[in-house]
Amino acid sequence: MKDSEIIDLYFARDERAIAETKNKYGSFCKKIALNILNNREDAEECENDTYLAAWNTIPPQKPLHFSAYLGKITRNLSLKALRKRTAEKRIGNEGTLSLEELGDCIPDNKSISEMTNTEELSNIISDFLRGLPKTERQIFICRYWYCDPISSICSEFGFGESKVKMMLLRTRKKLADHLTEKGVYL
Repeated sequence: MKDSEIIDLYFARDERAIAETKNKYGSFCKKIALNILNNREDAEECENDTYLAAWNTIPPQKPLHFSAYLGKITRNLSLKALRKRTAEKRIGNEGTLSLEELGDCIPDNKSISEMTNTEELSNIISDFLRGLPKTERQIFICRYWYCDPISSICSEFGFGESKVKMMLLRTRKKLADHLTEKGVYL
């Protein structure tokens, strides 16, 4: 079923929308959640929460890119679950590791609110990513959006671990420089 047809089901408040969403995007959502949470049960719960969130936000939202819309919901729910879980006990996984790596070039929440709003920061980062070579951009997104493990990225792109790590390090440095240049990160 096409994305537009699934979205039409949401607008008609037809419960088949959830089944069709799960059929088409279930493994995609679960992969995002599993990469962040590293726990199958928690990932399945976030996947199901994604369908509920989609149900509650469509309408009025009418996403242009349904997969990206679902991916964003899943990622946000997974990160929220990860924060809750790590607050209860300190554990490390790909989600926390990738966010810690990125933490050196993204300002903290206090800095964001003082210097720019979240939408502006998002636009600055999006512009930065669009300016990267395709492979560099894809690797960066795999690591920091989908929280893919380094080993998975190496397999997907056919690179060695040291090359991927160095590429990510250089891209983070470029991002920090770009944010500094834009006055977001001092």
